[in-house]
Amino acid sequence: MQTILGATGQIGTELARSLHRDHTDLIRLVSRNPKPLHETDELIPADLLDAESTLNAVKGSKVVYLTAGLPMDTARWVREWPVIMTNVLRACEQESAKLVFFDNTYMYPQTSLPQTEETKFQPYGKKGEVRAQITNQMLEAMSQSRIEGMICRAPEFYGPGKTQSITNATILENIAAGKPAKVFVSADTKRSLIYTPDASRAMALLGNTADAFGETWHLPCDDNRLTYREFIELAGKASGQSASFKVIKKWQLKLAGLFNSVIRDAGELLPRYETDNVFMSEKFKNRFPKFEATTFEKGLMEYFSEVREKKDAS
Repeated sequence: MQTILGATGQIGTELARSLHRDHTDLIRLVSRNPKPLHETDELIPADLLDAESTLNAVKGSKVVYLTAGLPMDTARWVREWPVIMTNVLRACEQESAKLVFFDNTYMYPQTSLPQTEETKFQPYGKKGEVRAQITNQMLEAMSQSRIEGMICRAPEFYGPGKTQSITNATILENIAAGKPAKVFVSADTKRSLIYTPDASRAMALLGNTADAFGETWHLPCDDNRLTYREFIELAGKASGQSASFKVIKKWQLKLAGLFNSVIRDAGELLPRYETDNVFMSEKFKNRFPKFEATTFEKGLMEYFSEVREKKDAS
């Protein structure tokens, strides 16, 4: 049994599809309100903030994937993430289940230096600090052999379906609606972006590769890093319409943050948009040379194809 904790988000949904297509049909979907994707899916409603509920969700699992997410709410991250990680680690330890943790880069230095699996944590802000805390919590459990686990780390997302990211919300959704895209701070710094189906497909592969456990892996993305200016130009071509954008300066975002809690809570991420973001995934690509990361051109074509299909169906 392979269990996905946080199965209704885009990463969890794509992960379930990848597991079923390429690896196994013994899949358990866990969330507050799970919904089946395949006839053979097992559904378990659970609250990962509750230790007993988490243990019940994990029981009998061979591999557990922690793909749960929280809203962009700093107070909730600080309050809830350590509880979630503690409950999941204890449940996996008790059930002797392997744990695959889907992680982000919030704890990395927000500089232009290349980011590898060996990059030292240097968090900026509360969200970065809590991500470093829970990742170190898992690394400690692994080093003490309390669990067999791995960390799968991804940069910012873009992609179809329910993908939640700044890039989707401020750029792709606006272009799809015929509105100017909004770019934070700079349109001319290089961005590392991962296509959500790629992240899930790579994680499914890693979770079913026995000798991949015990390590941190950077998930694969298109190495042809684009600026947002270039990304928006490609998005315009893929959408079949001209795409414009406006840059939102730091002072404007800080002003908006006085009235909007979501923008305020995203404030600690702004330094990463001032400089190139270079996320390296050579370790994965060398280990799995046949895995093809989706190009930006193909990913954007698929995104806007889905947008058109939804419009035609409505």
